[in-house]
Amino acid sequence: MFDSLSDKLGGIFDKLKRRGALKEADVRDAMREVRIALLEADVALPVVKDFIAGVTERAVGQEVMKSVSPGQMVVKIVNDHLTEMLGSDTNGISLLAVAPVPILMVGLQGSGKTTSAAKIAKRLKEKENKKVMMASLDIYRPAAMEQLKILGEQIGVPTLPIIDGQLPVDIAKRAMTAARLQGMDVILLDTAGRLHIDQALM
Repeated sequence: MFDSLSDKLGGIFDKLKRRGALKEADVRDAMREVRIALLEADVALPVVKDFIAGVTERAVGQEVMKSVSPGQMVVKIVNDHLTEMLGSDTNGISLLAVAPVPILMVGLQGSGKTTSAAKIAKRLKEKENKKVMMASLDIYRPAAMEQLKILGEQIGVPTLPIIDGQLPVDIAKRAMTAARLQGMDVILLDTAGRLHIDQALM
């Protein structure tokens, strides 16, 4: 997220290069772009407002270090505030449950659930030495099940065989049974994407 934010703000930061200190108007211009980027990323409006206020307060009047331009200083302040807001501590996935532990992937359409499922499966397999299986419950998106199968083959993680015409609940039950019978530690269940207007999926 921060990399794309840096790219979007490049033009704003270029304007700030020759200033000795950051003035509120300079920061306000940069924060307008940050606000747009965060809202486009579906960050809640109250969170965006608090974030912008916090960064603006920190950035206004900051003395620019000799080796750093004002634009770079704003980037650093934004980065520091994002790290503080999101948390600097990293926690692993808790697998404290009876195996196979189900991990349900849910989110908006196009938010990267299927790819993230494969990344999580790969990490659990390679870094935590877990036996992992993936199953697609997405019966709505064309080729969703096939996509997960291909990703599974690429990372060496088995996927639940596809049976046409099954409902998501039935697929989930079959996945849990298959994972249990095969001695899996974790089963990743990739669901269909949702939009707020899809009452049936919500």
